[in-house]
This record gives sequence, structure tokens and C-alpha cells, in this order.
Amino acid sequence: MITTNQNTSSVSLSATRKAVSAFFFVHGFIFASWASRIPNVQQNLQLNDSSLGSVLFTLPVGLLVSLPLSGWMVSRFGSRRLAIVSVISYALILPLIGLATQVWQLVVVLFFFGLASNLVNISVNTQAVAVESLYQRSIMSAFHGLWSLAGFCSASIATMFIALHLSVWQHFSISCIFALLLLSIAYRFLLSEDVKTSGSEEAKPLFAMPDKHLFLLGLIAFCGMICEGTMFDWSGIYFARVVQAPSAITTLGYTVFMSTMAGGRFVGDLLATKLGTFRIIQLNGVLISTGYFLAVAFPTIVPATIGFLIIGLGVSTIVPLIYGAAGKSQTMPPSMALASVSTISFVGFLLGPPMVGFISEATSLRGSFSVVAILGILTTVLASVVKQRVKRQKAA
Repeated sequence: MITTNQNTSSVSLSATRKAVSAFFFVHGFIFASWASRIPNVQQNLQLNDSSLGSVLFTLPVGLLVSLPLSGWMVSRFGSRRLAIVSVISYALILPLIGLATQVWQLVVVLFFFGLASNLVNISVNTQAVAVESLYQRSIMSAFHGLWSLAGFCSASIATMFIALHLSVWQHFSISCIFALLLLSIAYRFLLSEDVKTSGSEEAKPLFAMPDKHLFLLGLIAFCGMICEGTMFDWSGIYFARVVQAPSAITTLGYTVFMSTMAGGRFVGDLLATKLGTFRIIQLNGVLISTGYFLAVAFPTIVPATIGFLIIGLGVSTIVPLIYGAAGKSQTMPPSMALASVSTISFVGFLLGPPMVGFISEATSLRGSFSVVAILGILTTVLASVVKQRVKRQKAA
């Protein structure tokens, strides 16, 4: 449970939820600003698919490097302080991506962009777990829905900026200013205390090995992260090169993907409550595979767009439901449990972009998307395993 503090007594719980929601929104908005302009960055630096895959590798490397530290830093300094510092840093790094004129410059900036992103991820999700515990019902998927809604808004704005011929740096600078303005309003309403568990007062290692249940949750998120990350990094390129969409609508696939991912997350808590967490994740895997195979089999604008819509629904609730389940761990503090699961899941984010690039270079982009589709099937299988394991534990 959470100890009552000034945030929960003098400030309404509703205001706190809105503040955490704003941080999720800013995180999604900044990330989507970058993701929506990857084709432009590739063109500006004249990178082929393999080279782009190698460059994209540096962002999740930054994520991975920060993982052993993130859980410990939240436990040591509190999620509120770390969330404020990391989100501001994340926003300020974004314009630097647009200033990169050499590959090495982009690599360095993306490394720190990824590092800041994970610090945001763990600290803000720890805040979300704390708020969810106060509500005493599932609201995690709604928080992540705002992340996706921000991505949809950001992708739509990117389409407009591209039509107006704004440079990548100009676009990213405007996004940064917007993010900082929103943060300046929201930060004061964050919770100042995190969820306390039986192990919260013990010495906190830099990294805690997950138990079997957390490990399986991490594997599910691992598959989901590859499927989700492929959309973030390669959907625009797929529409430009494979679908051969007009330049004005190369962001269409990414935009519709973000729209259905946001919509799925806003209803995810309700569906999980009615049908069960792992039954929803089983369905997620089926939708992911269906969407990818549809886009691969019929690479024209209408079916590819429908396929990306379905993929958005498929990936929508995997990460928030897994994070919500991990945050309820009774064996370690939520921040440590989240960091443990994230360590496994973000390996998928680490491997996904270069894997797609290398397979595309060896075969085709359609071929690499087919491989990702198989991971959707694996998600369903793993969710079935965990579901049966939970049933056996309850029956014991």
C-alpha cells in the first residue's frame, strides 16, 4: 500500500492521475516525433537498410545500458524526482537528432536518447503502479493508451510538417518546446511516494534477477516489443518502398497503427477485467500475426493500411498488461520488478530494428515482416503457458 503524503491528501487523486497521464503523453509524443521522421533521417544521411538497422541499434543499446540502473535509481531517489529529470532530458535531446549531419553524430545522440527513454519508462510506470494501487483497479492500460494517443497526434503533426517542408530539426524543436510547456504544468502533481512492498526497505541491488513468473512475463513483452518496435522504426519505410505510397502519405501506416494501438489501450483495462489478462494477450498475438501477414501478402495501400490497423490492436495491451502484472510482484519493489521485466523485453527492442534491417538486406522488407509475424504467434503460445501456470498456482 501507499503511505498518505501531501500529494494524496492536499491534491486530488484525479489531479495526480492527470499529471502521470501528461508524462505518458509527453513520452509518447517525443518518441513518435522521432519515429515519424526516420525515413527522412535515412534519406538525409543516405543510409541503406542494413546501415539504418545498425544505426537504430544504438537507441535500444542506450535503453539496455540504463536498465541495471533505472530500478535502483527509482528506489534510491524516488520515481517523482527521476521522472521529472529524465523526461526533461528526453525532450531536450530530441532536437539534437535533427542537427546530426554525420552518422557518428546520430549514433551518439540516439544512445543518450535511448538511455533517457528508459529512465522515463521505469520512473513514470512506477508512478502509474502507485496511482493504480490507490484506485484499486486496473488503469495501467489507459495510461499507455495516452502514450499511444500522443504518438497518433505526433504522427499526424509530422505529416503536416512534412507537407509544409519543415526540416527534421525544426519539427523536433517545436515538439521539444511543446513537451516542456506541458511538463511545467504537470510535474507538481506527481506522487512523492512509491508503492511499498515487504522488500522495499531492504538494501537495493542495481539489478534483481526475475523469478520464473516475471521471466515469462518478460518473454511475452520481448515478443511484443519486437512487433511494436518494427512498426515504430520500419512502417514508414515499408509504405515508402514496398507499398510505394505517395510521399505525402508515407506516414499513413504509422499513423493508423498508432490510432488503433491507442484505442485498444483505452479499452484494454475493461477487457482485461472481464476476460482476463492472459486471454487478452492470447488474442493480441493472433491479431499481430494476421496484420503482418496481410500487409506482406497484399502490399498495396488499402490492405497494408488495414493490416497496420490490426497490428496496432494486437500490440496495444501487451506491454501495459505485462507491466501491470509485474508491478504487483510480491517478491520485490515495483520499480525493481519493472526493471527486471524491462531488461528482458527491451532486448526485443534492441534486436528488432537491426534484425529487420539485416533480414531485409538479405531477402526483402516483406521477408523481414514475415519473420516478425511469427513472433505474434509465439506471443499467443507464451500467454497460454503463463495462463495455465497461474491456474495451477491458484488451484494449489
